[in-house]
Amino acid sequence: MRTICLFLLSLVSIVTFAHEDENHIHSDIRESMQPGDKAALLMVHFGTTYDDTRALTIDAINTHAREAFPDFTFAEAYTSRIVVRRLKDRSIEKQNPKEALLRLADKGYTHVLVQSTNIIEGVEMSSLRRDVDAVAHHFKDIRIGTPLLYTVADCEQVVEAMANKRPPQGALVLIGHGTHTPATATYAMIDHIAKAKGYTDIIVGTVEGYPTMENVVSQLKTGNHQSVTLLPFMFVAGDHARNDIAVDWKEALEQEGFHVNVLLEGLGQQPAIQALFIDHLRFIACHKAIDIMVKKQQYASDKDAE
Repeated sequence: MRTICLFLLSLVSIVTFAHEDENHIHSDIRESMQPGDKAALLMVHFGTTYDDTRALTIDAINTHAREAFPDFTFAEAYTSRIVVRRLKDRSIEKQNPKEALLRLADKGYTHVLVQSTNIIEGVEMSSLRRDVDAVAHHFKDIRIGTPLLYTVADCEQVVEAMANKRPPQGALVLIGHGTHTPATATYAMIDHIAKAKGYTDIIVGTVEGYPTMENVVSQLKTGNHQSVTLLPFMFVAGDHARNDIAVDWKEALEQEGFHVNVLLEGLGQQPAIQALFIDHLRFIACHKAIDIMVKKQQYASDKDAE
């Protein structure tokens, strides 16, 4: 089993190794398994009712996850109650994370990896962590991978991936969902890193947070950009992309005098983005985060010993 873990680690990118610090210890989930134990992988998505973008994003990364962990039973969950309800009306059944985890427990699964396709460590991740904590006692080992943008290295790699989407002329405006929690700072960091890397034609905005549309317009005018390409900074190109971005944002920017194009493509369609999520998943298969209280106690002990 150790050979398998080391092989997987050799495949991952630099973003994974960015986690290799005093906050994690090596711990191969496979090595802790005993005869009779069963391992499962749960992919968690916000979800979408659009079949076309689901096939290109959610279904695509699910396939990659299966390929990366062929020895784990695959399962899937959606977190959006509205999406789940609308799909049920079309006779498409999707479980929420807690339901999916309890079903795995009922089937005798003892070791579970959970990976969401959330973009930031926002309210959706907080909800998922609560769900996992609520059922953790049913399993011997259950681990959660981080969202797309968790470390500075994550952000740097995503900016490079976005740089490949820049139009020949004008600015590329990435529009995220946004949040009213401190996690909205992640979007501002993407904007800052893009500028630090010299990509002054990449500008970040959000539908429901910061940076705002006003911030985007200000940057566009300061940079003397005449044309704009809007790209959803979301895993799927669903309702927000097709309504808030392709309609509301487009019309508002056109009223400001810009020529606007819209690229209705979810982040999940990009191979580089899919690879980052799989990197995060591979990392938690072989590492565990150190409990903060254990870390603080060890730090205090070390200081007392000096």
